[in-house]
Amino acid sequence: MDKTSVEEIAAKPAKPARVALNVLALCFTLSVFGRGLGESFTVFLKPISESFGWDRAEVVSVYSLTALAGGLAAPLIGRLFDRSGPRSVYSLGLLLLGGAFLVAAHSQHLWQFQVSLGLCVGTGIAFIGNVPNSILLGRWFGPRLPTAMAVVYSATGAGVLILLPASQLLIEHLGWRDAYQIFGIASLLLLVPLLLLPWRLFSTGAPHLARSAAADVADEGWTLLSAMRHHAFWALFSTFFFTAIGMYAISPQVVAYLIEAGFPPLQAATAWGFSGIVLLFGMLGVSWLDGIIGRRPSVLFSYAVSIAGIVMLWLLQWYPNFWLLSGFVICFGSMIGSRGPLLSATAMKIFRGKHIGTIYGAISFGSGLGSAFGSWGGGLIHDWAHSYNPLIAFSLASVLLGMIPFLVVPALRR
Repeated sequence: MDKTSVEEIAAKPAKPARVALNVLALCFTLSVFGRGLGESFTVFLKPISESFGWDRAEVVSVYSLTALAGGLAAPLIGRLFDRSGPRSVYSLGLLLLGGAFLVAAHSQHLWQFQVSLGLCVGTGIAFIGNVPNSILLGRWFGPRLPTAMAVVYSATGAGVLILLPASQLLIEHLGWRDAYQIFGIASLLLLVPLLLLPWRLFSTGAPHLARSAAADVADEGWTLLSAMRHHAFWALFSTFFFTAIGMYAISPQVVAYLIEAGFPPLQAATAWGFSGIVLLFGMLGVSWLDGIIGRRPSVLFSYAVSIAGIVMLWLLQWYPNFWLLSGFVICFGSMIGSRGPLLSATAMKIFRGKHIGTIYGAISFGSGLGSAFGSWGGGLIHDWAHSYNPLIAFSLASVLLGMIPFLVVPALRR
């Protein structure tokens, strides 16, 4: 092929479908990395606790701050995305992650872990996570956003599947400090290819959706203040909040719980990491149901499966066998975040317009706040009761509260 033909091909505009798939792959990759790094703390919990002699609540406070920082950063990220675009947002995220893990590798005091692994890692994950991904994918997938977001949300599972067993192996062979140093270096190295991507093309969105969005801005005109006066805003906020409490009261302590139930450490980490595979099917399955039976029945079904998983986890302390473990991983693991794509699409539909990034970021704060409160509260409950039973009951009650808006709020019942 001669030089002229290469230039002619390069000059041709990229097909929207191909660019959309590239954007989807980018969002998925960033989510795998970010969420995998965040959830890897469940493997680091015991070795860090044993190294310093800290109790469970003290160590889990780091994980709580990770979730809280991500939630607090969400409105800021949405506004920054609206003003500066995805390149700035994603680049800042990788810089924060790289610096935070390098600092954590040399930390000696609890407050140092809380600042590095808590505040900085939580903010970094949010900068490459669901808020910017939802906004960017909304520009390319439009009505197919729930399916696209299901793929991206499943990255949490893929990250868990890859990085939890990998973290356990790194800890066993190199120690937890060197493992964190490797995480930091990898984050900074990823920044180089990220900056070379065609961000101007990625930011524009599909042409027909861009025209539709322009019309929506003129017709809707939502602002954060007007959205906060609408009952749907607080319904989505509370669903994110209570569901996150229920999920994250358990998640940080799953590996420790399984080890105390009698499973070997690597098997416990691998079993929980396997939730990454079932999460992909859970995400896609719930989004598929959304198109078949509707949004509300699909969401309620996902809550029923989550509740079944929590019950199986409770039974594992007395019957630590393969079948119950598999049932827990399949039911609980497949539904972690499975409602996220549908909630994101609902928010994008109700509050569409030029301020959607800020509005969705504010709604997502409920998830971060709930994750922080759930993980921190779960640690306190375990230390107070010296048992997992009150913790599991707390999780179950929170999941039920998260389901209520879909039963009583008109905007979510339609």
